[in-house]
Amino acid sequence: MVTTRPPGLAQHLATEIEELIGKRGLQSGDRIATMEELRAQTGFGRATIGETARLLSERGSVVVRPGRGGGLFVAQGSPVVRLRQTLLTVPQGDTTVADALAVRDALEELVVLGAAQHRSDEDLHDLEICLEVMRRADNDLERFLQANWSLHERIAAITPNHLARAVYLGTVKCIAELSVRADPETRSTPPTYLADRLAVHEELVEAIRSRDEKSVKAAVAKHHGEDAVGSTKSVDK
Repeated sequence: MVTTRPPGLAQHLATEIEELIGKRGLQSGDRIATMEELRAQTGFGRATIGETARLLSERGSVVVRPGRGGGLFVAQGSPVVRLRQTLLTVPQGDTTVADALAVRDALEELVVLGAAQHRSDEDLHDLEICLEVMRRADNDLERFLQANWSLHERIAAITPNHLARAVYLGTVKCIAELSVRADPETRSTPPTYLADRLAVHEELVEAIRSRDEKSVKAAVAKHHGEDAVGSTKSVDK
């Protein structure tokens, strides 16, 4: 049984900090916060804040400076980092979710194939943690969706294609935020919905484990083809 904390917590915070950089218009060298300030603002422990800083540093979004006067500072932005920050500030109009789904679906096979080719045992362990949280959702749609988004963020973190990862994560973030704001009346689910969605994602992770290209493509196609709640395409992909 997997008992480790889901890896998505630090990933979500890292994405929120990147979004903050874009919204505030922070420039290279600007100070974001100290580690202690982030702990106080979020209520998260040192391990989560440290993991968040590591993720942001690996993405090229921040520079971590130790010691007095240190903390997180905006890194010299590469074109990919600037693109990612732009995606995180896209206006959320009526067509945004449909546009984001179209872009995400177009990129997903590339991202998942990259993950399958480069995944490590640690990566597989983290993906299984996300699946375990989904299994424990107990028909709690919000909890299931959060674990689902964490799973897709963790898959994207594996691929070495930085450009595809940036666009994919930007669209996943957009879809997640729009879904959270959805009208509760539109979020009723048939009894088997979460079980069906879980099975699709288990197949996706198993395909990544197998490193088999045909299995990956079939799992991605099934993921895209799964009907949503009611008659509209799902936003929890």
